Amino acid sequence: MIITRTPYRMSFFGGGTDVPDFFNKHRGAVISTTFDKFCYVNVRHIPPFHNYLSELVYNKIERVNSLDDIVHPSIRETMKYLDMHEIRLTYEGDLPARTGLGTSSTFAVGMLNAFYALKGKRVSDKQLAKDAIYVERVLCKEQGGWQDQVAAAYGGLNRIDFKEDDFKVTPIIMRPERKKQLDENLLLFYTGISRFSSDIQKDTLQSIEDKTKQYLDMLDLVDEAERILEDNHADINEFGRLLDYTWNLKRQTGSKISSSEIDDLYKAGINAGALGGKLLGAGGGGFLLFYCEKEKQDALIKALDLMTVPFNFEHQGTSVVYYDPVQYSPRKDFEYLTKK
Repeated sequence: MIITRTPYRMSFFGGGTDVPDFFNKHRGAVISTTFDKFCYVNVRHIPPFHNYLSELVYNKIERVNSLDDIVHPSIRETMKYLDMHEIRLTYEGDLPARTGLGTSSTFAVGMLNAFYALKGKRVSDKQLAKDAIYVERVLCKEQGGWQDQVAAAYGGLNRIDFKEDDFKVTPIIMRPERKKQLDENLLLFYTGISRFSSDIQKDTLQSIEDKTKQYLDMLDLVDEAERILEDNHADINEFGRLLDYTWNLKRQTGSKISSSEIDDLYKAGINAGALGGKLLGAGGGGFLLFYCEKEKQDALIKALDLMTVPFNFEHQGTSVVYYDPVQYSPRKDFEYLTKK
């Protein structure tokens, strides 16, 4: 049995510039962090006593005899890609799916890590990220960028640059007390609104050419945010004000990025004392992130009347937390058992 633990991510700046159609023509960069909410993937070769060959448990249960019969696209394509057979896979997550935290890509990275471990292989963070990008964007043909897969694989507070179908991860260097202050000034709220990121991405991708100026402006904010974080003499509150600026830019890049409900919540947060914030992920719903000084946080929580999700920054990325493989031999009695 193998168990992997993979963190969710929150993206601060540069979202949308991590799409190949944009960064291969210009360049792309994001600043994001992982935090201490995780998805867990448990895999093993299934015991040879069932009249099915694989069992897959997520928000549904699939029992199949062929890889082609698997409904879940990411599981199906990953098992084909790595030639995995006779698997029992169980997925659990600390936070709900389709909420802007890169949950599908986090799952893809954790699943790949588990499958490689089951095969007795250790691969690099970069390989895991590239494989997850390939599975989701090429094999599953899902719209979107690359930052979620990279963040989940590497972990930590990073600047990620994209260019010429490749990426580079550079840790943000901050003094511990400054990083702690940033962590404490960020509040995460669950809106209760779920959506499919790929649906939002389709609308956004159609506007990339028309909204190039906004994306380039958002790209410039990555440099400014990095400077604020790493300059010990800079006012850390400028990070919050910059979040407000980038959110207003992002709202201009697609009609489905926000909604009247989200706009009202955001306005209420600013009126309650937050310096800035943004809706996480592609848009449309999920989690709202606000930057708010500690003395004003009670007023912010009261004004929004939403579920608050406590968190701390995480730095490890995907990891194998339990490793106990067994020798695997393909079943030879399956045809007999299926006739019983």
